[in-house]
Amino acid sequence: MTSRADLPTQYTPADVEGRLYERWIDGGHFTPDAVPGKPHFSIVIPPPNVTGSLHVGHALDHSIQDALIRWQRMRGVATLWLPGMDHAGIATQNVVERQLAQEGLSRHDLGREAFVKKVWKWKAESGGKILGQMRRLGDSVDWTRERFTMDEGLSRAVLTIFKRLYDDGLIYRAERIINWCPRCLTALSDIEVEHSDDEGELVSIRYGEGDASIVVATTRAETMLGDTAVAVHPDDERYAHLVGTEIELPLTGRRIPIVADAHVDPEFGTGAVKVTPAHDPNDFEIGRRHDLPSISVMDERGVITAHGPFQGLDRLEARPAVVAALREQGRIAAEKRPYVHAVGHCSRCKTIVEPRVSLQWFVKVAPLAKAAGDTVRDGRVRIAPEEMAPRYFEWVDNMHDWCISRQLWWGHRIPVWYGPDGEMACVGPGEEAPEGWTQDTDVLDTWFSSALWPFSTLGWPDDTPELRAFYPTSVLVTGYDILFFWVARMMMFGLYAMDGVEPFKVIALHGMVRDQFGKKMSKSFGNVVDPLDWIDRYGADATRFTLLRGANPGSDVAVSEEWAQGSRNFCNKLWNATRFALLNGATSPAGGVGVVGEGLPENLTVADRWIVSRLSSVVADVEAHFERFEFAKACETLYHFAWDEFCDWYVELSKIPGMSADASAVLGHVLDVLLRLLHPLTPFVTEELWTALTGGETIVAASWPRPGTFADPGAEAEIAGFQRLVTEVRRFRADQGLKPGQRVAASLEGIDPAYEEAARTLLRLTPPEDGFSPTASLPVDGVTVRLDTAGAIDVAAERARLEKDLAAARKEIAQAEGKLGNEQFMSKAPEKVVAKTRSRLEQARTDVTRLETQLAVLPSA
Repeated sequence: MTSRADLPTQYTPADVEGRLYERWIDGGHFTPDAVPGKPHFSIVIPPPNVTGSLHVGHALDHSIQDALIRWQRMRGVATLWLPGMDHAGIATQNVVERQLAQEGLSRHDLGREAFVKKVWKWKAESGGKILGQMRRLGDSVDWTRERFTMDEGLSRAVLTIFKRLYDDGLIYRAERIINWCPRCLTALSDIEVEHSDDEGELVSIRYGEGDASIVVATTRAETMLGDTAVAVHPDDERYAHLVGTEIELPLTGRRIPIVADAHVDPEFGTGAVKVTPAHDPNDFEIGRRHDLPSISVMDERGVITAHGPFQGLDRLEARPAVVAALREQGRIAAEKRPYVHAVGHCSRCKTIVEPRVSLQWFVKVAPLAKAAGDTVRDGRVRIAPEEMAPRYFEWVDNMHDWCISRQLWWGHRIPVWYGPDGEMACVGPGEEAPEGWTQDTDVLDTWFSSALWPFSTLGWPDDTPELRAFYPTSVLVTGYDILFFWVARMMMFGLYAMDGVEPFKVIALHGMVRDQFGKKMSKSFGNVVDPLDWIDRYGADATRFTLLRGANPGSDVAVSEEWAQGSRNFCNKLWNATRFALLNGATSPAGGVGVVGEGLPENLTVADRWIVSRLSSVVADVEAHFERFEFAKACETLYHFAWDEFCDWYVELSKIPGMSADASAVLGHVLDVLLRLLHPLTPFVTEELWTALTGGETIVAASWPRPGTFADPGAEAEIAGFQRLVTEVRRFRADQGLKPGQRVAASLEGIDPAYEEAARTLLRLTPPEDGFSPTASLPVDGVTVRLDTAGAIDVAAERARLEKDLAAARKEIAQAEGKLGNEQFMSKAPEKVVAKTRSRLEQARTDVTRLETQLAVLPSA
């Protein structure tokens, strides 16, 4: 705890943050008791990869969660924020395999058991560095309850739910088309596939001869070697005479049927599509409907296996070779290059993903997905913002069965065993497989174990105090980009495992972090923000405040270096204001003020009542913003109150005799409440300042302030009028080129005597003396300010400057009016350009009015 005497003149985050975080941990402030039935607020952290580092998306997500957790903790409820990591099957295995490759080895040289041991060794030595980075950000998680998806308890939970799903007929094994990575040699979930717009080619190929020919287009010409049909729409009259006939597939000599299928869009391209069931998900479904054979023409590494001249070529080498062979036969009807289209890439190694028919394990999602959709529809789970709910329903209502098997060694091995005569059995926890049987070699998708996270981390399948005290969790905070993949799966498994009890009450979705121009952050754009770099240079509080200041439900968050600097300046402003208050005797009770206005002297001045009344409104507003997850609005409310009202107005007024009845009491009261309001957003600087102000042990355990009934609209209106007076005169001084500290003689006619000294102090106005000859007069809300600026400015130079600016503004008007009156410009220019031109015209007109007014009041030279 820092005493008021020890508060340094400058705030240096690096000197404070590590010390305070360790003190919070040592004090046990983040570890709640598990008391079933007691009001609680709980969040389970979306588990980052064990291989990961804190990126700006994590920083936003964690800043929001920590703000909620700290706010609820101060409200006095049992508050749990449970941390942990997932084992990141593909990513972690790739890391260790790369290390082995440097030694000239592969995992097969070690064998499965030794390889898995090596991965655990890597995890112990190098994995999980993101956990230390979370501490630097200030995450107030309960480290005593940290979990890992591969730890013993969570592994038992995985085996338990697999067994239950299997016994209920909700897990099955079948040949289906899946996403396949030819580099990682494993199936991928949808979340593990990243789509990007890539330049490729669109080749139109003529199948058949003469009137019986048909043209199809493809971006993957090599797959035509596996075509088993051509499909057209059943209502397309152009091809009605061909449906049911056969044509020859070029280069292969095989004859394939022409089938009618409603999936085909007759308006797209030629209205005919090639059907390759083994290498395209839509074609696979067409093949199932028409009982077409499925011919695989590539192996697991993407090498062509079809007999002929292309056998042995990589798929990307075979593509131009196939096109060349078709061109030689006169089969190419059209070619388009470049052709930009969406291409799926493995999120780990960036290899182009290949759709492939494979024998895999699947979850039958239909009944689980229906329950997940109904829970939101009937209001048991709320999505914030509610506009995102239709996207959730679109996903869960049309979900395909989930491929859960991965061809890896690192992960939860599928608990299915095979007998010597083809028998198959699922073996649950505590059960033994028959002697001589062999276990399935695949492991489960990492997302399978992550889907159990809200309840497995609390001890399920055991009936633990944590599970009874903190389940269902209160809110899930996550980006809208994984609403479908992770959130829907947690909903399905939570409802299934917990007998219909939802895993969380609210799904709070935030957007993606973008740069100040709204562009997606990308290394190729050179606009990626490293939050750890910002923490090093500006501090954790400034980093958090910058991110939270743009965080409203479902909206993307724009950030920039300039805004991070502004957040650092805000922290410094708080620091300086508190030091000023402490130096002037400010204090507050050690436990903090309970209700705004309580304990203050009765004889408060108008300025005192104004700031306390405004504080009461701010407390109510911030509470409402937190309730609605509107952190950007909470930040703006607190920023403008702290900087614009408290620091720029009340602190300055408190220095003027007679403006405050007890400045030290009011300063201490307002700062106490303000620092507690800011604590969930900026925990470190508020801890250091609040403990110095109050002498309390920690702001973490302080109570959340209540607005009470203190309201004085009369005082607010009176000070608002005084602010308008000061603001208008300051604007006039600036327009006239007067320096801020330059004193000017002035008379103040009609001003309340109680405010005259304050006005003269803030505006640097001296009383008029003999010979006072005003050169300008400003009427503001019944007060007339007459100023003598003669001799204070170079009138000739100022007139020349104003006339130059006026000419430029008039020229701008003429140019803008010319464009807007030009029919050709108005018909061809983009709407954004037209709107910008209109905006420039309005601004120029405003400038002309302002400059003409300034010239009119300028004294004669």
